[in-house]
Amino acid sequence: MRIKATLAGLGLCALGVMTAQAQTTQPLKIGFLAEMAGIYGAPGQDQYDAFMLAVEERGGKLGDVPVQIFKEDTQFKPDVASQIVDRLMDREKVELFTGLTYTHIALAVYKKINDKGGFMIASNTGPAPIAGQGCVPNFFASTWQNDQLSEVVGKYAAEKGYKNVFALAPNYQAGRDFVAGFKDAYGKPLLDEVYTPVAQQDFSAELSMIQAASPDAVYVFYPGALGVNFVKQYHQAGLSTVPLLNTATTEGINLPAQGEAATGAVNGSFWGPDFDNDTSKHFVEAFEAKYKRIPSQYAAQSYDAALLIDSALRKVKGDISDKDAFRAALKEADFKSLRGDFKFGNNHFPIQDFHIFEAYKDDKGRMNVRRIATPMVQAQDKFAAQCPMK
Repeated sequence: MRIKATLAGLGLCALGVMTAQAQTTQPLKIGFLAEMAGIYGAPGQDQYDAFMLAVEERGGKLGDVPVQIFKEDTQFKPDVASQIVDRLMDREKVELFTGLTYTHIALAVYKKINDKGGFMIASNTGPAPIAGQGCVPNFFASTWQNDQLSEVVGKYAAEKGYKNVFALAPNYQAGRDFVAGFKDAYGKPLLDEVYTPVAQQDFSAELSMIQAASPDAVYVFYPGALGVNFVKQYHQAGLSTVPLLNTATTEGINLPAQGEAATGAVNGSFWGPDFDNDTSKHFVEAFEAKYKRIPSQYAAQSYDAALLIDSALRKVKGDISDKDAFRAALKEADFKSLRGDFKFGNNHFPIQDFHIFEAYKDDKGRMNVRRIATPMVQAQDKFAAQCPMK
């Protein structure tokens, strides 16, 4: 009887080991939320491509555990994004998300994910409410706070001595955030600011307004296809002699389509493909080899999101059920970022440098960007002081 009991006990132990092994080999589910099609889809595709590059480089794993990626198109619609989050969390039991391309999508889902016990590592957009009073423990950004990408351009404009600046942006939260950030750093009244419908692609009326106003410089935020159309039409209207300052308009994702019309335009960002650290050089080489194009800032910050997740998962051995431990591992940010130094502020947004990049034709005949100034060093966003987290 004792022999049978011993054998039975050994059998139960073996079953327990096999069950534990089966559990640990189950892939960790990650929801990737972004715009994937239409005039706003290009940034989301760059985010996804870079994230998957990092996963593929690690043999389909992050933090040494297999991952299953749920790629979801949020269609630029907050209600669609909210429905996707409900489905993934309730039906698929997804607790870890990344992506997010646009501000109004982030605002629609970030609290829901946090309140249901999930984590979001945003690889684009940084709405002021999330960085400030609306901050939550389980939201992390591998990006920037929206205003900062325009603040660096505003500071550059002030340093250049531009006295009359005309600003344009799409009429939604991010557009207003970026213009507000530019104004704050520029420190002077704008000549004018115009907010265009979010799907408008013909800017002839606005270009006529610019010509009539005769500004010293023009500041715009037009992402994706909007930026392609605006820059081409700006050049065709004979405005190339007026300095074009921008956020997310003349950078990697748009430059091939904009062509030489973008020459000399400057944009503000945290990173560019000419960065000289090992992580950045590897990323640029690997991304170009796989996708046959120069990576954009959208790709860069999504690759960093993957590296951040990879480092945090390794610290908790792939188990995110201990929310406090996983949150602490994310906040530690123990990875080599392609932007150089990386650390989080109290609101889980990075404290980092911001640079100015000029569009030019490189020695391979491609439109590219090169760093020409660093107006902001180790900058923390102004909304962090409003976030009650420590």
